[in-house]
Amino acid sequence: MIQQQTILKVTDNSGAKTVKCIKVLNGFNRRVAVLGDTIIVSIQKLRNKARITSKVKKGEVHKAIIIRTKKKIGKKDGTITFFQSNAVSLINKQGKPIASRIIGPVPKIFKKRKKIKFATLSSGFI
Repeated sequence: MIQQQTILKVTDNSGAKTVKCIKVLNGFNRRVAVLGDTIIVSIQKLRNKARITSKVKKGEVHKAIIIRTKKKIGKKDGTITFFQSNAVSLINKQGKPIASRIIGPVPKIFKKRKKIKFATLSSGFI
């Protein structure tokens, strides 16, 4: 569950390393976001190797989609899934990913929620 002021890792090759959540979208007075939701973020740190070729700059404001959360997710068959860290992937105003790769696995929920582009960019599913 992600809320305002949460520091998140970026798991794509856009050049950003960490971001801070500014606003949770999709609803008036909504306080928390879960897996697959869209949030507005501010870029806090850039990756050292990608500073010159980065697609983003420090301090810029972008939209992001939540890829992984520490919150446990229970499925109908009884299995529980959770990740080690909170992670996002940056998107542009049209909702398409800024990066060309997503590092690490993505939950299978992205196939069902019509976010197939993120599923194809990732290395695998959980």
